[in-house]
Amino acid sequence: QVQLVESGGGLVQAGGSLRLSCGASGGTLSQYAMGWFRQAPGKEREFVAAISWNGATSYADSVKGRFTISRDNRVYLQIHSLKPEDTAVYYCARGRQWARTSVNRRDYEYWGQGTQVTVSS
Repeated sequence: QVQLVESGGGLVQAGGSLRLSCGASGGTLSQYAMGWFRQAPGKEREFVAAISWNGATSYADSVKGRFTISRDNRVYLQIHSLKPEDTAVYYCARGRQWARTSVNRRDYEYWGQGTQVTVSS
């Protein structure tokens, strides 16, 4: 059973930066599309960024230019210029093998427990 674990969340002031990290136990992340999603209180989980098995990336319009997804044997989300509206629980998810990026939650099979990002104004 694949388990994903996120780390790197925290409390930061607006304008600050964070680097989220996602690793796996019981399986691998290489060869798989990976995604980051977030869920704010009272809102649905939404797509943030994704990276294909071979490194192609896609981003939600709301985070373009501020968020960068990357990977080695882990997956990272570098976040700059944080805004209060970025406050949410951030989830890492593993998609399909040899797949392109996807914004659709149904294309991701395994999910982490999430890491809280709180941005103060």
